Amino acid sequence: MTQASTSSAAVTAPPTARGRATRQALLDAAEEVFGEFSFDRASVSEITRRAGVAQGTFYVYFPDKMAAFTELVRHLNHSLRQTIAIAVAGHSDRREIERIGFRTFFDYVRDHRSLYMIVREAEFVDPAIYRWHYDTLAEGYTEGLDQAKAAGQLPADLDSVTISHLLMGIAEFMGGRYVLREEAELSDHVFEEVMGFIDRGLTYAAGVNA
Repeated sequence: MTQASTSSAAVTAPPTARGRATRQALLDAAEEVFGEFSFDRASVSEITRRAGVAQGTFYVYFPDKMAAFTELVRHLNHSLRQTIAIAVAGHSDRREIERIGFRTFFDYVRDHRSLYMIVREAEFVDPAIYRWHYDTLAEGYTEGLDQAKAAGQLPADLDSVTISHLLMGIAEFMGGRYVLREEAELSDHVFEEVMGFIDRGLTYAAGVNA
């Protein structure tokens, strides 16, 4: 797994509930500010203003703006994965997991529209955390596909790494169509088109590898 930038190593979780709440408020504000202004134009003063804390409080939790940005990418990555994991918990059929996972992803990016802008900017602001973000998502996705293979739902020789990246690409591009272009929400019709394509693709792969 790719290591993140050194600035993020200085960030530690607060030991108290109050400290964790303040840190979360700063991350929520940073999500708004970085998404709205970009990394270069975002300021610590604006982040603390929106978080409702004194500017000096920022440095209690983050050594600098870069550390906050890097930690925000980690936070959004964890939040996205946790949200999907909770949604698919208790389901064992891979196609059903894909359907629930895709719907949950689209709902998440609808509620966190800054995610796209922040992660895309990370490619240039902090390439290491950018790679870590996608490596971590792909690692979890690949693990899920491997479990489906072990359960006999997908062919044993299916390339889980390649398929995970293909599915991630579909999810990200379709989600971006509505977030980056600020179009209406993804309709049920479009969702069914996407899932039909994925279902046929997995069925085809199973047939080819049978």
